[in-house]
Amino acid sequence: MPDCLFCRIVAREIPASIVWETPTTLAFRDIHPKAPTHVLVIPKEHIASMAKLDESHSGLIVDLTRAIQDVARLEGALDKGFRVVVNNGKDASQAVPHLHYHVLAGRKMEE
Repeated sequence: MPDCLFCRIVAREIPASIVWETPTTLAFRDIHPKAPTHVLVIPKEHIASMAKLDESHSGLIVDLTRAIQDVARLEGALDKGFRVVVNNGKDASQAVPHLHYHVLAGRKMEE
């Protein structure tokens, strides 16, 4: 998607602080962090939101989960704890219409 911010980051048209990359996923630091560790994990394939996932994405869902675990491990949060947040759609404040997982860590999260 040529107008998608995250697709342009995947294509290296827009710079990002990349933390982790696999053939199917990319993880980079959020430019407006809400915690000491705030990394976005995205599929390289353009998928607008979680609502657009289907059975054909089962392998990608596993890849995304592994990438989230790898980011948490790299950031020293795998054992201490981390939060994963997905905003789905406008009413949930999904700012970029490309599926992305927020990995938050580095402080005690509010309940």
